[in-house]
Amino acid sequence: MDISVFGSGYVGLVAGACLADVGHQVICIDVDAARIERLKAGEIPIYEPGLSELVSQNVAAGRLRFTTDTAFAVTQSEVLFIAVGTPPDEDGSADLRHVLTVAKSIGEHMNDYKLIVDKSTVPVGTADKVKATIAGVLAERSDTASRTLAFDVCSNPEFLKEGAAIEDFTRGARVIVGTDSDHVEERMRACYAPYNRNHDKMIFMSVRAAELTKYAANAMLATKISFMNEIAGLAERLDVDVEEVRRGIGSDPRIGYHFIYPGCGYGGSCFPKDVQALERTAREHGYQAALLSAVEQVNYAQKRTLFAKLSAALGDVRGKTIAVWGLSFKPDTDDMREAPSRELMEALWQAGARVQAFDPEAMGECRRIYGERDDLVLTFDRVQAVKGADALVICTEWKAFRSVDLAWLAGELSDKLIVDGRNLYDLESAAQAGLRYIGVGRNNLANVATA
Repeated sequence: MDISVFGSGYVGLVAGACLADVGHQVICIDVDAARIERLKAGEIPIYEPGLSELVSQNVAAGRLRFTTDTAFAVTQSEVLFIAVGTPPDEDGSADLRHVLTVAKSIGEHMNDYKLIVDKSTVPVGTADKVKATIAGVLAERSDTASRTLAFDVCSNPEFLKEGAAIEDFTRGARVIVGTDSDHVEERMRACYAPYNRNHDKMIFMSVRAAELTKYAANAMLATKISFMNEIAGLAERLDVDVEEVRRGIGSDPRIGYHFIYPGCGYGGSCFPKDVQALERTAREHGYQAALLSAVEQVNYAQKRTLFAKLSAALGDVRGKTIAVWGLSFKPDTDDMREAPSRELMEALWQAGARVQAFDPEAMGECRRIYGERDDLVLTFDRVQAVKGADALVICTEWKAFRSVDLAWLAGELSDKLIVDGRNLYDLESAAQAGLRYIGVGRNNLANVATA
């Protein structure tokens, strides 16, 4: 199939590369000329395991191309994916300006039948807006024949986890398509056929149901995280180790272990904005989604617990040097959007502390966000980050941080304090090493060694 993907960001680039990898002819289009030139030169603007190799292979094979030419992308392909960003607006709702700009461009340049696929995460009713926008542009075109051009719009939400996006696209549990058209179902089945061989994982439903499904899925996962963080806060006050509780409830197959790890809050490009957007949609329709509001409020507070725990243990942090391991919101990505590390570092700077930080992939992103600062040192590795530091805070559960000599850490940190936002280490081992070890929802008071 001939496919064009509008947007060469996280979703668009992964989708384009994966579709090209199974033989489709794919054009990725973006209005950011600098980004397109970087992609043509083989530079991948985001970090995602395996993506660079996948893009390079399919560019070399002639199945994946990059352009800024909208007319070329529209006229060359039958299937047009919209995978541009939908950032949160000031009121928490999704900003659809980029999506509708693409729709307008499609209407201006289409020359025959097109299937427009909403891949971006968009509120319920967006497909209707895309359809109306294209129809409106076609009606205003000067060439009479264009006014009768046929097209369809369907919803095909993405379910990609950063750090495992290629696996999710190629071996995901489901492919959801919102449409009421047999022709659209046929074309979408053809599009995904190479990834739908062993069993039929394609689920067809109404367009509006598909749009809501994406938000509902992310809100459900975010709810599990915030719920477990609430339990962790209670466990700390009841002198209970939340890890024991997690194992106890996770063994129930109705609950499972996924997304019930307590920590310092969720971040990234999806959960925060999607929960906000869904709650905003509810309010717009006169419905008070109290649970969604609570999920967001719990997460907002949870991302501030690292600084609170650190301050409680150290007292005044002014003049202190704090080592930070992990800057990205999760492992295997360089994405720092809504990351707990940002809340921590900004609170530390405001309180007069100095930060020495290391992350395996997000150092460049941190420099882009914060620039050069006297109170921020980005180090070459985890060892340099703790040199001369008073305490260590762990924000991201990278594999490189899981195995460490705790006695060595106790010798490096002048206050012998670790605040672990991801519960990486064993309480007893930390205490035996002479560390003051504070996790999330752990039995801290009974197991912390005295300095």
